[in-house]
Amino acid sequence: MGCGEGLWRAALRRERPHLEYLGIEPSAYAVERYGTRRNIRQGDLASLDGSGIREHFDIVICNDVLHYVPAPTLRRGMHALAKRLRGIAYLGLFTSADDIEGDLHGYLRRSPSFYRRAFEDAGLRAVGMHCWIPEPLARDRAALELIGA
Repeated sequence: MGCGEGLWRAALRRERPHLEYLGIEPSAYAVERYGTRRNIRQGDLASLDGSGIREHFDIVICNDVLHYVPAPTLRRGMHALAKRLRGIAYLGLFTSADDIEGDLHGYLRRSPSFYRRAFEDAGLRAVGMHCWIPEPLARDRAALELIGA
């Protein structure tokens, strides 16, 4: 989700050569240039429910994206993502509690509790290091695998 040129694809396929990869990217340029070769489709978090994507995913990587997404879109998108997740989601992002530098154009400074609440409201449970799993999977986890359990 927000895959850009699909750079995660190569790293994942080195570890799992038969992995099926699907990237979702809002940039028409990235989709036109890399889409066919790297299986990247045009879309974003807001359009996930209407995208026609019916697959379920073992892993979702959404890195350095969510802190740019408006709150209503993020909440709707997390519900759509959670419906398609049957494994783990890596949701890498920064919050207002993080001391960050760099280009902050469009960055939405929100608290850690905002994201925790949005992810939990979508039916996701924290399992550490920016990783979240759907609630049904959380029921079978050992107590120390879950954050806040």
